[in-house]
Amino acid sequence: MTAEKASNDPLSELAANVAAPFEQASAMPKSVYTSPEFNALELEKIFAKDWVCAGRASALPEVGDYLTMDVAGEPIMVLRDTDGNLRAQSNVCRHRMSTLLTGRGNTRSIVCPYHAWTYDLGGQLRGAPAMEQNEAFCKADIHLPEIRCTDWQGWIMLTINPDAPDVHEALAGVSDLVGHYKMGDYVETFRENHHWNTNWKVLAENFMESYHLPVCHADTIGGTVDLNEMTCPEGHPAFNYHWILKNDSFKLTLAHPNNRHLQGEDRRKTYLISVYPALLITLTPGYFWYLSLSPDGPDHVNILFGGGLAPEFVADPEADVHFATLKSVLDAVNEEDRGCTEKVYRGLSAGLSEPGPLSHLERPNFDFARYIHSRVGQS
Repeated sequence: MTAEKASNDPLSELAANVAAPFEQASAMPKSVYTSPEFNALELEKIFAKDWVCAGRASALPEVGDYLTMDVAGEPIMVLRDTDGNLRAQSNVCRHRMSTLLTGRGNTRSIVCPYHAWTYDLGGQLRGAPAMEQNEAFCKADIHLPEIRCTDWQGWIMLTINPDAPDVHEALAGVSDLVGHYKMGDYVETFRENHHWNTNWKVLAENFMESYHLPVCHADTIGGTVDLNEMTCPEGHPAFNYHWILKNDSFKLTLAHPNNRHLQGEDRRKTYLISVYPALLITLTPGYFWYLSLSPDGPDHVNILFGGGLAPEFVADPEADVHFATLKSVLDAVNEEDRGCTEKVYRGLSAGLSEPGPLSHLERPNFDFARYIHSRVGQS
């Protein structure tokens, strides 16, 4: 019997799970990962309601640069408009509803691949062949729907919910926590898309705890951490975080000698910040990397994986070597995480498995479960 068939009510199971105090907490029930109905609730009440990340704003440096994505089933384009501003719009033509742009690129105008209706970068219809005999047609009245979009700390954040709280206010605590790292100045050097056979929450939780690092990442970064050097405070309504004091076995983890703004322990402190629902940021004094997740059913996840270097390492004469070193390590870490998280999904789908108690190092996972419940449990 599959896990989702064994559960009649994932919402009730999750409510019972988060009702326990953290000192008695267990991992979330299996049904919240495996149930198609619960996955549909997450799309409706989480991904269609909260802010999601389309990557770094620096990925769209020039007028006409664009990227495309889906948010809760809604096709969206994000582009740099003629005024140099970030703009998000529906990626669906206002004629016969074909999608418009695909992938990433640069364009001077938005041309529908079906009937060549043409929009400017602001979404205003500028051309529509053979429409002069339709008396109801008025080109000036047709515009692609706008979607809320902003640059937050160098990240492209967007939401299809017109009533979502302002992201700068919701995440002010992140700025208070790591503003002195100057995250917006870090330089993205790679951006990739991946697709794994696991639930999006399994991967998010994997990021939220560093309890697994010495074992899952024994061949890469496991030796840079000590379980006794990890601190996991209580999370905030819009994000959770923890930090690790790293040793000097991987130099890029530490502040560059030319870094003058980080002092004391901050020169070797790595923050792992989970912005709900699905932006996961590792921020070190020397580099950053991130995952932005979206569900593809209960059993697969779409992953935007990117990262880069702090400005001091970009300016270093050995910048190319630093990037090659970083990319090699992060690729290996990512593959290790894939192996671990796909094994977890296989295990939680088994009939004889059951969730166990959480370590004190998994405090962010408990906070994440409470966030999930606060969203899907709403009427």
